[in-house]
Amino acid sequence: MDNSDNIIKPEEAITLHGLFVERVRRSPDKVAYRHFWQDAWRDLTWRQMGNEVARWQAALAGLGLQRGNRVAIMLRNSPYWIMFDQAAMSLGLVVVPLYTMDRPDNVAYIVNDAGVKVLLFETGEQWQALCTVRDQLGGVKCFVSIDAVRDSGEPRLKSMDEFLPKTAQLQLPPANPLGHLHPTHPHPTHPPPNLPLEREGTILPPLQGEGGGGDGFSPREICSNDLTSLIYTSGTTGRPKGVMLSHANMLTNAYACLDFFRVDENDTFLSFLPLSHTFERTVGYYLTVMAGATVAFARSVPLLSEDLQTIRPTLLISVPRIYERVYGAVRAKLEEGSPLKRKLFNFTVETGWARFLHQQGRGPWQASFLLWPLLNKLVAQKVLDRLGGRLRVALSGGAALSPEVSRVFIGLGLSVIQGYGLTETSPVISGNYPENNFPDSVGQPIRDVRVRLGEQNELLVKGPNVMLGYWNNPAATRAMIDADGWLNTGDVVRIGETGHIYITGRTKEIIVMSNGEKIPPNDMELAILHDHLFDQVMIFGEARPYLVALAVLNPEAWQQFAREVGVRADIPESLTDSRVQASVLERIAANLRGFPGYANVHRVLLLQEPWSIDNGLLTPTLKLKRNEVAKRFAAQIKELYEGH
Repeated sequence: MDNSDNIIKPEEAITLHGLFVERVRRSPDKVAYRHFWQDAWRDLTWRQMGNEVARWQAALAGLGLQRGNRVAIMLRNSPYWIMFDQAAMSLGLVVVPLYTMDRPDNVAYIVNDAGVKVLLFETGEQWQALCTVRDQLGGVKCFVSIDAVRDSGEPRLKSMDEFLPKTAQLQLPPANPLGHLHPTHPHPTHPPPNLPLEREGTILPPLQGEGGGGDGFSPREICSNDLTSLIYTSGTTGRPKGVMLSHANMLTNAYACLDFFRVDENDTFLSFLPLSHTFERTVGYYLTVMAGATVAFARSVPLLSEDLQTIRPTLLISVPRIYERVYGAVRAKLEEGSPLKRKLFNFTVETGWARFLHQQGRGPWQASFLLWPLLNKLVAQKVLDRLGGRLRVALSGGAALSPEVSRVFIGLGLSVIQGYGLTETSPVISGNYPENNFPDSVGQPIRDVRVRLGEQNELLVKGPNVMLGYWNNPAATRAMIDADGWLNTGDVVRIGETGHIYITGRTKEIIVMSNGEKIPPNDMELAILHDHLFDQVMIFGEARPYLVALAVLNPEAWQQFAREVGVRADIPESLTDSRVQASVLERIAANLRGFPGYANVHRVLLLQEPWSIDNGLLTPTLKLKRNEVAKRFAAQIKELYEGH
């Protein structure tokens, strides 16, 4: 770690709130967070954040909550997420993050299963959704809304202004409440924290015993192995399970990630993955506090491209889908351009990839490297400018990143680091080191984490990042973690000679056809998605005689494809036209040449509406809900098998 003097080590922090307090002490006047309000980006220093955490701490302490009580956050990424999280942890409360787009019935299930006492949400629309399950939320002691919400007959509902005290229990010197302004296009989002303009005194770190808690609890009693968060898995099937994580789980995980994802106080992150996602929370939040980096909260995914241009981050944490979207946009533009432009782009990527292999010690020097300064200026930098132009490292996790996509970005000069993990492992298990990067792998185990192969070559993991267990579900815990502490990830892997881990499938995501043949749907779907005609694909065929594919078309590519085939793209009937179907199946077959003959796709259902979180077909972490997709299109799937 280059900035080891400024990195806060787990043994110095003890707890996640201790980490925050130590960062406020070390870097009081440095910009901690950047958020958008009214018509400008505004900065908040660590000192200002400390002030606001104290106000939330005082408000929560005033509710008389007991140590270990659960409180829930249902917010978009914002400074308020951090304030509430830190205040709750300082009092020994257990934080339950909720996805803002989750269905009301799922929220009610989690709130009841966790026994949530306080629920912090954001908007009137969210409250209206919660009202549809209000009769199931009787255990909630207090609802707190960031925005003012009109309601009749709900005494438990409070606006943030009503909930927070006007002065803080712990105080800091005065600071500019709005910070520096960064003009950009108007877009309404959260108001700035209500920072008092006049304050006296200095902060007394809660870990020293100052500040209050329910029933006289003193924050200094919090231990590193105490439960601090219940994170409900957004599983693609079945009810979500509450993953119990301790302070030590996430502290040690964030610290270990700094070995391969180097960060310092001069770095800027753009946060857009939900903080409810463990990947963003550990690596995009606690790790940045540990290193003292600045985090800017993106306004929304639709505005991400604009925010990248404004914030110009140096580091990016993302799931593969974002990189795939950028790659898809670049490919679409290339196809509209001249053959010369395509050749120049491909030559640049090939040259850059060869340079990468040479730098890694796995390839020879080539004369084409002498052209790199020119290729970088003409091609590579223009593409990377779409990501702000300052990125030095991009971390990908949450799902498999296509080797083709990573090869392009690496070839353009961006260091893409793929990692791997589970919510149950806090979450990171492995990652590629920049100087030992095998992009088609998920890297090597992080420090203090041990791995081995199980009976079916599934990856077993043991280390300080392994969860305490599932909330109120000892049977599920025993099924996941054996008596010796080894957690079964369920992912089938091979481990190379260099120790790099390669995911080859999942023990649970296998299609068994009626003829007994077993199919890995993820691998087939990734292969089909190499064709830019498709944005999303799902293979179906459990207990069936042959495989079918459900495919969401890329709008631009579909327009061009329809013209080539000779049908009108704007007519729904064109999706079932025999010429279209035959040509699509040919393209799918071309991408599946490397699979066994029984893995052929015989029929395809073409769709134009994307699968999304909003329509219930993707989890909040953008994973496909296979059962939901199958239910939604059950009638059409039935037709695909008729006449067999």
